[in-house]
Amino acid sequence: MGKSRARRFRRAPPGPTERRDGQGGPEEEEEPAAELLDKLQHPSAEVREYACASISKLLQQRHVIPAFLQRDVVRCLGPLLMDHSLPVRETAAGALRNLSACGGFEVCDDMVTNDIMTPLVALLKECSTGLDANQLSPKKCRETNKNYIEDIANEAINLLWNICECNNTALYIFNKEGCLEAVLHYMKKFSTNVDLAISVANCLQAVTEDNPDLLSSFNASAQQVLETVMMCPESTMKHILLRTLIAGTIWNIKDTIPPGSLGSMVNAILKIFSESLAIDAGETIIRMNEAEKNRLKLAAEAETEENMSDVVDNCVLSEDDNMEEIPKGKLRRENDVSDLLPSDKWELKEVTALLTAQQTALEIIVNMCCSEDPSDDEWEELSSSDESDLFMENSYNEGSGLLMTPLCLSDEVHSAFLNNLIPKKILEKTAFPNGVALDICMHNPSWKPLIKKLNAVQCRALTCLHSILLVSDVDCLGGASALQSLAQHLSQLVFSKTEFPTDTEFLEAITSALRALLQTMASKNISQCMTPEQLLALCEAGIHSSNVSVRVNVVSILGISGSVLAKGQDTAETLKMIGKFLLEVAMKESSLVVAGEALDALFDVFADGEEAEKAAIQIKLLQTLKEFQPVFRMRMRKEGKGQCSTDQLCVLDNVKMNLKRFIAYQETLGKTP
Repeated sequence: MGKSRARRFRRAPPGPTERRDGQGGPEEEEEPAAELLDKLQHPSAEVREYACASISKLLQQRHVIPAFLQRDVVRCLGPLLMDHSLPVRETAAGALRNLSACGGFEVCDDMVTNDIMTPLVALLKECSTGLDANQLSPKKCRETNKNYIEDIANEAINLLWNICECNNTALYIFNKEGCLEAVLHYMKKFSTNVDLAISVANCLQAVTEDNPDLLSSFNASAQQVLETVMMCPESTMKHILLRTLIAGTIWNIKDTIPPGSLGSMVNAILKIFSESLAIDAGETIIRMNEAEKNRLKLAAEAETEENMSDVVDNCVLSEDDNMEEIPKGKLRRENDVSDLLPSDKWELKEVTALLTAQQTALEIIVNMCCSEDPSDDEWEELSSSDESDLFMENSYNEGSGLLMTPLCLSDEVHSAFLNNLIPKKILEKTAFPNGVALDICMHNPSWKPLIKKLNAVQCRALTCLHSILLVSDVDCLGGASALQSLAQHLSQLVFSKTEFPTDTEFLEAITSALRALLQTMASKNISQCMTPEQLLALCEAGIHSSNVSVRVNVVSILGISGSVLAKGQDTAETLKMIGKFLLEVAMKESSLVVAGEALDALFDVFADGEEAEKAAIQIKLLQTLKEFQPVFRMRMRKEGKGQCSTDQLCVLDNVKMNLKRFIAYQETLGKTP
């Protein structure tokens, strides 16, 4: 049914805010929604703050969200974004952020309908003004060194990111109200508050994607802010993430870049991605985990010294009751060396930032590969053709391994891809994560979530590889030997484990990459390295996946490989196994799309060749398809419109027509003397 399409990624909205100290704990009773919402109107700011914090905690549980929505939680919390108490503003923004993050698209739509954007825009602009005014000192808690203006802004920006990611009306308001200026103003704090800058960068990447109405707002001054951040020299993982996100934003607004500057801009973007992808995440986890152990050891030693000091101080104080007692908190601030150490879990935050940066870079590269994508109709024409004039001129750079040049990108991007060794680094990320690093994460509860992020980076790298394979010429890929090496590498990812992979995201990514690779190799008559036994094992496992894309991919892979085998000698027995497998899928598959793909694969495998003819006779292919033809037509009438998209129905109509033609073709073979 044609080659697979390149996949585009959209930025995922941020997750719920973490609970801060003083914002409720597991030991507290969860008060009913009605009672907490009533407390939002209490004259005491502390009570209002407590209510907001309690609601914020509860809203992280999806099952309680409907109860709050029924009681108009958005209109209750919205006005508190402009409360005269700064702690109330922060906790109210945090509660709304959690509501938007955990509630999903429908809840975000409801929030916009209930006019959350009016107080949110007002808050964003007021906080932006407050950054410049000499208001920071009175609004900064001396004991905790907490900057309320920036912390409120951080919650508000994350709320804005969520809503604009999910709702077009919110995006329209963002454009109309000139929110870009305020948001960019926060970005200027990147040198002193990188966490706020990362939130802003995430928001910017979301609001600039597919938003042409915003482009005119990116004047020279706005672009200068982004370029300054992108060129910052700090080497922490958080700064690498910040630069990666800003690079993605600049790519989104590339149409505002003067043509003469496009080449240098693209090179700067890919240099940042290259920097991120060059870092070994597994080794970083090992190193950072060791750093955490050393820090905790020093902190424990300092704690012991402090306790001994307290004993001595207490003895001295007891000898002279007239001496003023010094608060223990003050002693700790002045004498405890742990205050000079990084904040809690900074090592884990650094690794998390690195993995997020790598995943983001890979997603943007995927989008870059199809950013100039033709329309859906044009794509179908391109994907069903193997004409050589669809490919760019060959480009091979010695010494850089497997090189891939995206077809749909400009010459500037082609050159930058090669100069920054992007393809080589993508390939490195397709490997399984470091075993020692995985073991560290598995046995450390706070580090365990990194396993999911490590796997996500591998899957994004495979998807990135798939996208580039779809739009590259064989010579640009490094030639036949490089493709065969890549096929062996991908086969090892599937078969190197004692148990067959079951993770759906990994299976979709690896089968998509294999499908694109085998299609490229088949079109150029390059011998394939996977054995028939491996292919059938892959398909037997993949066809039971709950993911339709995985099932479509494995059926297509079998069709591609079978069509190659049909041209060889003594392959009839293997073709029989392939034919039986595909017939069973076509007749028993619950998804009409997968069934259609199986028929299409059968047409490819048994289209021509003596071995194919022998196998077709032995499995009674013609008789089986003639009996199945009315069944398939009936399924299309009954299930087609209800279960398939317009594009899928169009493809299935072609399959139905080709089935009729294929049966007629097989009948002529039977009549041939």
